[in-house]
Amino acid sequence: MTAANTANIPPEKLVRVTFQPEGKTVEFEFGTLPWDHHGKPMSFLDVAENFNIFLDHACGGVCACTTCHLWIKDQSGITEADDEELDRMDMAADQQLNSRLGCQAVITKPGIYEVEIPKWNRNYTSEGKPLTLAEGK
Repeated sequence: MTAANTANIPPEKLVRVTFQPEGKTVEFEFGTLPWDHHGKPMSFLDVAENFNIFLDHACGGVCACTTCHLWIKDQSGITEADDEELDRMDMAADQQLNSRLGCQAVITKPGIYEVEIPKWNRNYTSEGKPLTLAEGK
């Protein structure tokens, strides 16, 4: 598990995000994550970037592509997709009911979240990032 010091986080403020298929889990206190302009603040892309988890985002996280397409297991506790995201998702491959763009889906409250990066959406060579996800999944 990757996290700063989670022992001092009150349980009612804890955010836990697991990125699959890598199985990498990160924890942080809600409202304390620094934003470095990767997607919307507190988006899954923002979380991934803060914890050095590779989530491709060819457009820089501005909702201009679908490379950060995720499947989110339970969508309670995150923003609903707006018209711009829904229009962009029309171009995404293999849409499912739980499909969202990582740069647009924002965590709105503490909780436990699980997201999956679809196999066909994993770009292991983009931006010089190393291979981190399991090939066989």
